[in-house]
Amino acid sequence: MQIATWNVNSLAVRLPQVLDWLAANPGVEVLGLQETKLSDDKFPVQAFADAGWQVQFFGQKTYNGVALISRQPMRDAVRNIPGMDCDMARVIAATMDVPMVDASTVQPLRVVCAYFPNGQAPGSDKFAYKMRWLQALRAWLRQELLQTPHLLLMGDFNITFDDADVWDPEGLRETIHCTTEEREQLQALVQLGLADSLRLFDPPPKSYTWWDYRAMAFRRNRGMRIDHILVSDALRPLVQGCHIDKVPRKNERPSDHTPVVLTLGAAAVAKEAMA
Repeated sequence: MQIATWNVNSLAVRLPQVLDWLAANPGVEVLGLQETKLSDDKFPVQAFADAGWQVQFFGQKTYNGVALISRQPMRDAVRNIPGMDCDMARVIAATMDVPMVDASTVQPLRVVCAYFPNGQAPGSDKFAYKMRWLQALRAWLRQELLQTPHLLLMGDFNITFDDADVWDPEGLRETIHCTTEEREQLQALVQLGLADSLRLFDPPPKSYTWWDYRAMAFRRNRGMRIDHILVSDALRPLVQGCHIDKVPRKNERPSDHTPVVLTLGAAAVAKEAMA
């Protein structure tokens, strides 16, 4: 199965693109969306249902908004970080049962889709909020991992891991998405027992997921990798691949982000058991 994440930067504008992409990628069974920018009463439930999809969503008008689109039933949905006083629609999590060894052996998989705060600029109030939010996310995920070891965290993190994720690392050093503080928070998430799935497969240089709309940034590949899928230690043996799909960024009126796609396969578990 494949699981993907995509900041669509307005689902109202890009619903046809999302449905077309899902139809063109039949291996995708779960898609996490960020920046849907729709209040819950406006979410296109029927459009997804007509195409055979189930949905969990959490939105607000004009800003933020997250959703999980799945072929399989989802349960135990959580919206936002429990215990954190935040009125922004940034997190949706749900559990589904998936094969872990073979088609007859299923276990719960916890999928967390998040739209991390941007942070605006180091030293700003929004940056301080981003730090608090990241700390609250980490504390919650620590508990989630204890309850469901097979877990993945995906979404628009608004943080780069290191200089390899930035088209101009010197020019953008210590600016938003590239600060030491943000990267330390991202590494703290990794230290919970999570792995950057793309880096498990030695991606090509200059592999980015976001490009500014201005200055022909996409055409010149002046981007950043700020969209990630992190997998738990328990889930890692199932990971068979991860790639960035740049095709949707070439659409007319595209999102400024493009999907990241994770491939999971029970065969990986069976292969390890035989080794």
